[in-house]
Amino acid sequence: MEISEHGEARPERLAWPRLTRRETLREMALHSKMSRLVEATSQLVQVEQTLLLPLLEQNPLPLHPKDSIEFRNICTHMALQRDSQQFESDLHEAHQCLKTIIGKLICSLEAFPLESYIPVRSALRQILRNLLAM
Repeated sequence: MEISEHGEARPERLAWPRLTRRETLREMALHSKMSRLVEATSQLVQVEQTLLLPLLEQNPLPLHPKDSIEFRNICTHMALQRDSQQFESDLHEAHQCLKTIIGKLICSLEAFPLESYIPVRSALRQILRNLLAM
C-alpha cells in the first residue's frame, strides 16, 4: 500500500503503482484489440508448428513470405510508436495483414484436397473467423 507523505493511503495507486491516470475508453479498446491480435498470431504460429509443418515436409506449398515480412514490419513499427493515432492505424494494418496471411494460407491449402489438411484448414478458418469478429 502506498502512503502519502501525510500518512494517507492512496487507493488509486494500489492496483497500478505506475499508473498516474486512468486509461481512456479508446485506449482500453486499442489494448483489447491488440491483445486479440496477439492471441490470433499465437494461434496461427501454433497451428503452423503443430499441424502444418509436418504436412509441408511431405507436400510443399507455395507460401507468401512477403506478407509475413510486412506483418513483422508493422508490428515492429507499432512497438516503437509514441503517437496513439499512428499506433491505431498500424494496429488496423496489422489486423488486415494477418487476415490476408491466413486467407492466402487457406487458399494454398485448398489446392491440396488431402484429408490430412482438413484439421489445418479448420483451425485456420476458426482463427480467421475470430479476426473477422474483431
